[in-house]
Amino acid sequence: MTDSKYFTTTKKGEIFELKSELNSDKKEKKKEAVKKVIASMTVGKDVSALFPDVVNCMQTDNLELKKLVYLYLMNYAKSQPDMAIMAVNTFVKDCEDSNPLIRALAVRTMGCIRVDKITEYLCEPLRKCLKDEDPYVRKTAAVCVAKLYDISSSMVEDQGFLDQLKDLLSDSNPMVVANAVAALSEINEASVSGQPLVEMNAPTINKLLTALNECTEWGQVFILDALSNYSPRDSREAHSICERITPRLAHANAAVVLSAVKVLMKLMEMVSDDTELVSTLSRKLAPPLVTLLSAEPEVQYVALRNINLVVQKRPDILKHEMKVFFVKYNDPIYVKLEKLDIMIRLASQANIAQVLGELKEYATEVDVDFVRKAVRAIGRCAIKVEPSAERCVSTLLELIQTKVNYVVQEAIVVIKDIFRKYPNKYESIISTLCENLDTLDEPEARASMVWIVGEYAERIDNADELLDSFLEGFHDENAQVQLQLLTAVVKLFLKRPADTQELVQHVLSLATQDSDNPDLRDRGFIYWRLLSTDPAAAKEVVLADKPLISEETDLLEPTLLDELICHISSLASVYHKPPTAFVEGRGAGVRKSLPARGGAAPDEAQAPQPTVIPNQESLIGDLLSMDIGGPPPAAPAPTSNLDLLAGGLDVLLGTGPEPVAAASGTTGLLGDIFGVSAAPASYVLPKQCWLPADKGKGLEIWGTFTRQNGQPRMEMTFTNKAMQAMSGFAIQLNKNSFGVFPVGGLAVGAVGAGAMVEAPLALATTGPVQRMEPLNNLQVAIKNNVDVFYFACLIPVHILFMEDGQLDKRVFLSTWKEIPAANEVQHSLTNVVGNADSIAQKMTLNNIFTIAKRNVEGQDMLYQSLKLTNNIWVLLELKLQPGNPEATLSLKSRTVEVASCIFQAYEAIIKS
Repeated sequence: MTDSKYFTTTKKGEIFELKSELNSDKKEKKKEAVKKVIASMTVGKDVSALFPDVVNCMQTDNLELKKLVYLYLMNYAKSQPDMAIMAVNTFVKDCEDSNPLIRALAVRTMGCIRVDKITEYLCEPLRKCLKDEDPYVRKTAAVCVAKLYDISSSMVEDQGFLDQLKDLLSDSNPMVVANAVAALSEINEASVSGQPLVEMNAPTINKLLTALNECTEWGQVFILDALSNYSPRDSREAHSICERITPRLAHANAAVVLSAVKVLMKLMEMVSDDTELVSTLSRKLAPPLVTLLSAEPEVQYVALRNINLVVQKRPDILKHEMKVFFVKYNDPIYVKLEKLDIMIRLASQANIAQVLGELKEYATEVDVDFVRKAVRAIGRCAIKVEPSAERCVSTLLELIQTKVNYVVQEAIVVIKDIFRKYPNKYESIISTLCENLDTLDEPEARASMVWIVGEYAERIDNADELLDSFLEGFHDENAQVQLQLLTAVVKLFLKRPADTQELVQHVLSLATQDSDNPDLRDRGFIYWRLLSTDPAAAKEVVLADKPLISEETDLLEPTLLDELICHISSLASVYHKPPTAFVEGRGAGVRKSLPARGGAAPDEAQAPQPTVIPNQESLIGDLLSMDIGGPPPAAPAPTSNLDLLAGGLDVLLGTGPEPVAAASGTTGLLGDIFGVSAAPASYVLPKQCWLPADKGKGLEIWGTFTRQNGQPRMEMTFTNKAMQAMSGFAIQLNKNSFGVFPVGGLAVGAVGAGAMVEAPLALATTGPVQRMEPLNNLQVAIKNNVDVFYFACLIPVHILFMEDGQLDKRVFLSTWKEIPAANEVQHSLTNVVGNADSIAQKMTLNNIFTIAKRNVEGQDMLYQSLKLTNNIWVLLELKLQPGNPEATLSLKSRTVEVASCIFQAYEAIIKS
């Protein structure tokens, strides 16, 4: 008879009956009673009243009964901690039992009972079990250390369990090694510091590789994951590790295969200069990845998401395996769409005929979403493989002839992109497209058709009639279509001004007077002003040559791709998002990245690149804890450190001279009203490219920082190099060393394709503080209707110098003496231009105030002070030799960490 009988009883007074059975002298009756208790517990009945009676049953040699009692204890110990203490003696006794199964069971159960009082008693038995003669007990104890760390990390560190765990890496039994690796990985992720607990070196790696061949499949996964975090010392060691890991690719378990792929992908970066080894590994990686596609659909999907990453990083691996990605009739839709995506990535001149034949077949399927994606894929193939463009266009025209509504609409959307990629090549098909004008009902398709009509108005005889037909229902159109209509009519007017004057006035009136959409209204006013003041300029702006669209617009951003390759075979590789985007708190871990390529030249590796953070769906996402490729930011300095002179200086300042007011702008009130600000007297760093267009999906941002009227500002220029308008701009700054945050939002409306707008942003310095590395690092997120983009820039620290940073001579002298000599830093300046007076004047414009000037033995000495927005005072001494382009700058401050930023700023100002 099966155990199902234990779940069927619903008698009244059951607890009382169970109590008497549990206290029975007969072993069989006792066991039956415990089974009934577990059954009741499983279905949700409260049987905690039986706790003392069940604990009494622990004193038994019967392993089955002991397991059941331990199961009950794990469930109820938290709600009955005082009663659970009764079981401690039995646990300790069982940890010394002659049967290794009982020893392991006891230590495992104690680790699962999250009660502080029991945890204290666990240490001694656990220490013994970690050194047990039986490997089963040792491997169980290794996992128990990780559980104990989760309950009390300090206890694990104090009791020396971590060292014992590290010793288990050298164990003779491979399963013990695997469990030790798993436990250390778990502890590592939970560690606050995020620093590795075990220094992975060649001997340790050798032990792990030896254990890899003999342990179970999940043990192999743990070891391979640990190996993926190791960076070999040189390409020779990397080569050796590759050879020893390659056999894992033939494993039957998909998790082992993907973990091996992850390690090999990482090592291939290190040996990239050894082309023969890379091509050998590429050939070996293809068959196991293909084999994964013969599994059930769910495993196929996970494999395909990982393959997608591999193909983006190294398309050569699967370039000959196109056929395995052809869609089967019974594939679920999620598998079909993923296969389609990989087919496009692998499309090349060699296989395009095959691919197009497949895609054309897919376009006649019954699944609407799949058909849409297939039609769009044909367009992407035309853009990616230039020699095939004509064949792709012919295929799209054949599909348009089918007159299937959604097929026609998708085809028009992709043909618009083809026109952008190959101007003046396929315009002969426009007449065929215009025939389908009346059937278009989706905003994207209508907007694409309007763009085609406007762009090629001179080739379409009845372009004015076609656009006029759209204007009849202008207010009912989607905003995307309205914006496109406005631009198309203006283009038509500039090409055929004689017979379209009424039409352009009509559309400008609709856009500016009758519309509630600020983007549309602004664009209408700009066109109106352009056309009325300078039609030639309007022609240059509106009819300018469009930038060619890129081949692959949906590739992952390179730094994100590198990070995801390091997370192959985890959820991150399925979501195509970094762990920080969907894991909160512990477990998100330190950002991983592939090692620098072995063949990269040193200069190339060190070239400064604008840092772009991987895309995330939400601006709020992980912005306040994001880390851009550097070490995790240190904890913010305590606020007491901000008053560097311990309050004494502020008192003295009250008796000193009045702070020098900032030079007021000459434009006065009228300037404020019309947004015209005076040119800043302080030094302004030239604008730099903060977000290149290829990282910003067409959005390019150049920017700098200024200080105007006592307030720091960001001055940005947004350029839209994409083929669609961008709108809905918002900005957020991460916590930073100086508490900089935006005052108000971005005053930027819609930015049309090819347009450029200025985006000034006032800043305040009273926000949350978090120390960054370097100190003036600022992490920025910009959001628009396309995506969220992240980048980092450096704040030139002189914009944070306050207008009240001038000290009295006596206060300066006494403060200089008070600050210890250890807090003095010197810096050599070269190519200094000008004399002491001109330098002092230049510095005053940037809120570095000269307190005194002396001439000592033919040297000019300037004594200067400045105050940062967070009340950090800095004292400076500049030594100049007239006629000598070299100078020495000495700095003293209570917080000497700011020195490097101050020196950078000083050097930039003095050479400006």
